[in-house]
Amino acid sequence: MTPVTVRLLPRALRFLRARTRVLLLMGGWSLLESAHTFLGGYSVAKALDDGFLAGRTATGLTWLAVAAVAVVLGGLTGRGVFRGLAGLVEPLRDALVRAVVARALDEAVADPARAADTAVVSRLTNQTELARDSFAGLVLVARSFVFTAAGALLGLVSLAPQLLLIVLPPLVAGLLLFVATLVPMARRQRAFLRADETLSAEFGAVAAGLRDVVACGAREEVAARAHALIDAEERAARHLAGWAAARAVALGVAGQLPVLLLLVSTPWLLREHLTAGAVLGALTYLTQALLPALHTLMNALGSGGTRLLVVLDRLTRPARTPGRGPAGAGGPPTGARLSRADGAPSGPAPAEDPDVRSAPGDHGSGDPRAARLPARSLRPSPEPFAGPRVELRAVTFAYGPAAQPVLHDLALVVEPGEHLAVVGPSGIGKSTLTGLLAGLLHPVSGDVRVDGLPPGAAYGSDPARLRVLIPQQAYVFSGTARDNLLYLCPDGASTAALEATSHAVGLGPLLSRLGGLDARIDPAALSQGERQLLALGRAHLSPAPLVLLDEATCHLDPAAEQRAEQAFADRPGTLIVIAHRISSARRADRILVLDGNRATVGSHTELLEHSALYRELAGNWQPERSR
Repeated sequence: MTPVTVRLLPRALRFLRARTRVLLLMGGWSLLESAHTFLGGYSVAKALDDGFLAGRTATGLTWLAVAAVAVVLGGLTGRGVFRGLAGLVEPLRDALVRAVVARALDEAVADPARAADTAVVSRLTNQTELARDSFAGLVLVARSFVFTAAGALLGLVSLAPQLLLIVLPPLVAGLLLFVATLVPMARRQRAFLRADETLSAEFGAVAAGLRDVVACGAREEVAARAHALIDAEERAARHLAGWAAARAVALGVAGQLPVLLLLVSTPWLLREHLTAGAVLGALTYLTQALLPALHTLMNALGSGGTRLLVVLDRLTRPARTPGRGPAGAGGPPTGARLSRADGAPSGPAPAEDPDVRSAPGDHGSGDPRAARLPARSLRPSPEPFAGPRVELRAVTFAYGPAAQPVLHDLALVVEPGEHLAVVGPSGIGKSTLTGLLAGLLHPVSGDVRVDGLPPGAAYGSDPARLRVLIPQQAYVFSGTARDNLLYLCPDGASTAALEATSHAVGLGPLLSRLGGLDARIDPAALSQGERQLLALGRAHLSPAPLVLLDEATCHLDPAAEQRAEQAFADRPGTLIVIAHRISSARRADRILVLDGNRATVGSHTELLEHSALYRELAGNWQPERSR
């Protein structure tokens, strides 16, 4: 008996004892199945010996009618058994779901710093249903085999006791051979489920850290590790299939060999004064009752039984104590860490969006990190200037040849150093506009110009020096606060500059709580507003003279938003803000209202007078007071 069986057996017995009434009900209905099996072979023997061979056709037909009645009894058995089955299966599933949820909550409470266990999703959905279905099938099959075998063996004894000498030895040998395969199959089943959970956890970690993977140039390494895990699961499935083949050998010994021995022994049996009806009845018991029941039992125990044992072991395992469990998903993949310029280890250095750090044409061969992570040189940063002039000349953009244009014939000029706010209904194209200005999207027609050049040419091979885009979903990577703030500074920055930026955007209280600039950050432990503050500090510290904020303050309260936007307004350069609140729009020099195919530009007062959409938006925005 395996350690898993030893651990699970007492709980299984308690579970079954608590449902004794259900088991008795199912056993009572199953007695009809024994009667059905007994009458099936016995009626055939009597119909042949006492009926047709004796010249009494009516007697033979009567015994065949008895066999037909036995078939009806078998149908009634199935109906009653399935009624009782729900009383066993559904309580098991409910108990397993409670156990999985309780274990996940216990582990989360015991070790809040540990990342979430993504494999719990597989346990809560796939594995609990797997256990439920396997248990239901196992109960049905085991019950059917026991009562079918009892009916068949009783029938063989009633026909001729010497028939047991032919049937029992291979039957017992095949069953013993089958039982010998159960433990190895359980091991292989456990290995397969472990490989499946590992693969699921790996995919969850990769999905959570996809920006880290792309920004750190770790795509090939992560893909290779994923392929290795897929190959491991394939090997586990192949080994499991090998033991399933051994089950077929056991079935042949237990089910097919008795039939062969009976046929070979027929002359001897007839010499021992067995009747032809008795031999045919025995053959009926073997081929119509024992062999199908045995085949179903071995298939169920060989696959469903071992699978049930393994799944129950994983679902009912005690919660892991802090320090024992494996690291959960959500952190950067192994090997995807970079080093700072001073040689100290650092977290992965992702971009706000992996595409934002890449200029067109930067996807050639060579080290992918070189295209996205420019080394911090000692060259002085360019002197700040008023900012670039941004111009859109009759720009039209659509997300596909047959799609309706998101922006149509848009003409706009943003002067150097100007602060422009963009407002409009959701889905009208505000984020698309920032993508065009950042060089991430290309217009279907018209031109985008930054200081008279297309974005790709204007930004060159290092776009982070000239423009920065902060999307609504701010990104913070695992590393220190200093690493996060310096990421868009190719030439680095002094501690004084870091402190000045932190004070300007309102990062001070957050940094104090985290433990200072050199404290390591767990992104999952930060709120969305805190992540936005760090991203805003990163953008404020960067040398880029063009800043694009795409609802980058939507998770801040009005007071924090005002402070952050004022910091960018005081910062040299051109500022374009997708406004989240009316107060944000009113702080801008001008406001662009996107309204489908029309666009209107003006001050707050001018737009209230000339733009019905802006009046509607301003009315829907509730007045806000700083907190």
